[in-house]
Amino acid sequence: MATVDLTEQTFESAINDNDIVLVDFWAEWCGPCKMFGPIYEEASEQHDDVVFAKVDTEAHQQLAASFGIRSIPTLMAFRENVLIFNQAGALPAASLEDLIEQIKQLDMDDVRAQLEQQAG
Repeated sequence: MATVDLTEQTFESAINDNDIVLVDFWAEWCGPCKMFGPIYEEASEQHDDVVFAKVDTEAHQQLAASFGIRSIPTLMAFRENVLIFNQAGALPAASLEDLIEQIKQLDMDDVRAQLEQQAG
């Protein structure tokens, strides 16, 4: 599956309608973004069960601001509508692959219980 571009109009439905969504916040002028792009694209071809999305921070500044993006690339991961990973910086291919496997193996009932505990 290739990457999909998200906008203010499509972001929420992408997160709500899919089990696992990775979001790469990037910009055309960003050197590290250009290095990470092919790694991200290649991973998208290997994981049909994961949505690999991209947000162009120049074209969608309000969306990037709503997530507090201060440095790019920033990678966020959502599982079952819960933000479970948020990190700035380009990941090497092996680290991205490891992250994806960890996300797939998460016990989301446990994650939600921990979030409730933190909120309580």
